Amino acid sequence: MRVIAGTLGGRRLTAVPGRSTRPTADRVREALFSRLESRYRLQGIRVLDLFAGTGALGIEALSRGAAGLVSVEIDRRAARVLIANLEACTVAGRAEVHVRDALAVVEMLGRRGSTFEGVFVDPPYGVGLAWSALSRLAAAGVVEEGGWVVLETAGDEELPESAGRLLRVREDVYGDTKLALYELSEEEGRADD
Repeated sequence: MRVIAGTLGGRRLTAVPGRSTRPTADRVREALFSRLESRYRLQGIRVLDLFAGTGALGIEALSRGAAGLVSVEIDRRAARVLIANLEACTVAGRAEVHVRDALAVVEMLGRRGSTFEGVFVDPPYGVGLAWSALSRLAAAGVVEEGGWVVLETAGDEELPESAGRLLRVREDVYGDTKLALYELSEEEGRADD
């Protein structure tokens, strides 16, 4: 696993031993960031990385110009690897790490008034956390106007068209991985169950 591009391009990232995490494949990250960079600006934005695992998505965003990162990972072993990866890439000073439940952190960030231009959500596959996280993000108001959310799920997982003002604008499947892109719209979408 490596950082694909940007100032840290080519740097190796450590993976969590065992099968407790499922890092996003390099080719999927490459496709995702190509899409994000063609559609949005990454330079200077603040990013939230939920279910961060090794931190590959957040570190890739920092490498490509994001100014700040909040990473959330509940598994202590994965969080240690995440912190080590941030330190090895010399970006720990631009990152805040929470070793807590991702949905609880979203609520805490909402109460603090924290907002982000970009959010990555990469929960364990098949346990319903993608929909829960999207709903919580919409309710907490942590996505800035014009902001985006990327959900990574199993390729066969059904995702809602919207949650509050977060509307799905694109969905792509790469093997067993689905990436769904949501944008914060001016109007509330239809709530899907």
